[in-house]
Amino acid sequence: MKAFKKQAGFTLVEIAIVLVIVGLLLAGVLKGQELIESSRAKNLGKDMDAIAAGMISYTDRFKRTPGDDGTLAQLQARGGTWANITAAGNNDGILTITQANTFAAGGETVAFFQHLKAAGFITGNAADAAVAALPRSAYNGLISVGPGVTGMTGNTVCASQVPGKAARELDTNLDDGITDRGNFRATLGVVGANTAPGAAVAAATGYIDTNIYTVCRTM
Repeated sequence: MKAFKKQAGFTLVEIAIVLVIVGLLLAGVLKGQELIESSRAKNLGKDMDAIAAGMISYTDRFKRTPGDDGTLAQLQARGGTWANITAAGNNDGILTITQANTFAAGGETVAFFQHLKAAGFITGNAADAAVAALPRSAYNGLISVGPGVTGMTGNTVCASQVPGKAARELDTNLDDGITDRGNFRATLGVVGANTAPGAAVAAATGYIDTNIYTVCRTM
């Protein structure tokens, strides 16, 4: 008698099990991506907090504003990492930085970060000058200080190249979630550019996930 060859293949149950496993893996990957994005937003928030706290601690210790402290010779004479700084302020009690030079290392920006680093309040090389003196965020943008978005009062800490979803999360956690109101505000940025803060984004638009923002919070 002729022997018939058994045909190999998957049963419907086996296919269903495979599909369930694939679905679980995809859900895990998507959830993991969400957690990574949320973690990056939290890291940026912590970096901004550290700079604001560093400014307060510096003022408590030296009775001067970081970046506005001077002269250079007096600061370098403190020894240690202070000997490596290259910038000092005019000691007029005002942190002189405009909107336009927030991320361009103008005014007393470089001095601000060199002084905080030399004093040990934030990490980094106190000798870094120009734009290299500015910290980088988890989004590869720059973090700096200045007057912030139009309408804000006092000194602010700002970050560029922040995705819309992260900007919304930060604003919601730290303030009121509205782009042009409160102690945390945003202005539209450009992908790959460190856009200086300007006029606030209209509140009616809210944060859009596909947009890039420059965000600022009061220190």
